[in-house]
Amino acid sequence: MNTTKRRFALIALTVAAVLVGGGIAVAYWTNTGSGSGSGDTGSNVAVVVNQTSTFTGLAPGLPAQTLSGNFDNPNAGPVYVTAVTATVTGTDKIGCNASDYTIAGTAPVGVQVPAGNGVGAWTGLTIQFNNKTSTNQDACKNAVVTVAYASS
Repeated sequence: MNTTKRRFALIALTVAAVLVGGGIAVAYWTNTGSGSGSGDTGSNVAVVVNQTSTFTGLAPGLPAQTLSGNFDNPNAGPVYVTAVTATVTGTDKIGCNASDYTIAGTAPVGVQVPAGNGVGAWTGLTIQFNNKTSTNQDACKNAVVTVAYASS
């Protein structure tokens, strides 16, 4: 055999060996599997209801004054606020108490309040001085009225 034929035969044998060996390399096993994972959800803290309106000069027989405000939401994301409620909790004057005032109305919010301070808005509540016609209410003159707010 001459050199060219030998080289051709050697190359042909090498290619054949690679092809046969490659055929064995593509064999595989089949299988199935399963797994699981977990995570958790966060929680939130309560928003703070702020009163931004002012009421002044409450007195017997005068009309109610509007209450309104916004929220401080310290959470990382928005929270849904359904409504705001309010109650008079007292005053800074002896003899003048929460029963001398009425908070009325509804303050529906019904939106997601974004994270941050002074965000969102609420309104719809009023405060009025109760005119107790058979009672001397002088103790309430110049009283500072404390109002507590809650959101739901």
